[in-house]
Amino acid sequence: MSALHKVLVVDDDPVVSKSFNRVLSQKGYVVVSAANAQEALNKVQEGEYDVVFTDIKMPGMSGIELAERLKVERPWTPVVIVTGFGSTSNQARAEAAGVSSFLQKPLSPEMIEGSMRKALLDAVPTILPGLVEAVSPAPVEQESAQESHLKKVGLFMAAPFIGLLYAVLFPFVGLGALAVFGIKAFANSAAPRKLLTFTKNVALFLAAPFLGLAYALMLPIVGVGTVAWIGIQALKKNPAAMKAVTFIASPFIGLAFIVALPIVGTAMLAWVGVQALIKKPVVE
Repeated sequence: MSALHKVLVVDDDPVVSKSFNRVLSQKGYVVVSAANAQEALNKVQEGEYDVVFTDIKMPGMSGIELAERLKVERPWTPVVIVTGFGSTSNQARAEAAGVSSFLQKPLSPEMIEGSMRKALLDAVPTILPGLVEAVSPAPVEQESAQESHLKKVGLFMAAPFIGLLYAVLFPFVGLGALAVFGIKAFANSAAPRKLLTFTKNVALFLAAPFLGLAYALMLPIVGVGTVAWIGIQALKKNPAAMKAVTFIASPFIGLAFIVALPIVGTAMLAWVGVQALIKKPVVE
């Protein structure tokens, strides 16, 4: 289990916080305690927590009110209610606020560890509906049959290129997401200097193959270009040699035209087709 997961335990009984710390710290979690709801809110404002465990009956604000505040301000943070005085009304109010689950005192190590795993698993589905709603396209007006047909033809022709684009970009998107989660986890760590060095080493390790590949691909091109430029400068001073080189290179130039012509022709045909698809036909 990663030591980067932070847990906030809110209870006025220090024995409860010590129990959570004893069980979860052995599994690699970082456990932070708060004696009341206001202290918990202050700690949440100072940093992110992966899961919040809170008692119901505490001095001042109750655990139910704390859960409601947290789910409004940070709906992605799972909240688990821990209580020895459960009631139907409290459970209904907590479920309406969106708490992850309930733990009934007395607690066992298995109960604590199991509720932690469940809360982490519940954290992802909590975020997904908002993301889906955010990226959902706006409703559009109903298209005519002719426009729909043209769009389908265009999508059919573009499908291979779209698939190739996804195949090329997918590794970079994955590495970007990994970097974002890594940076967020490092920012919440208790040893930022060491973790910053670790992050730099990981980034260099991940980038090394791409840098090596870039060097391997660019070095021949740069070398050939440099040699060609030096040769052209030398040939400019000797017209006879220039003619001889042109004579020798003419078959290769012709071969280059033969190889490039189908590619250029296909590109021009695709461009004309796209223009035809974009341009609406005139209906009399």
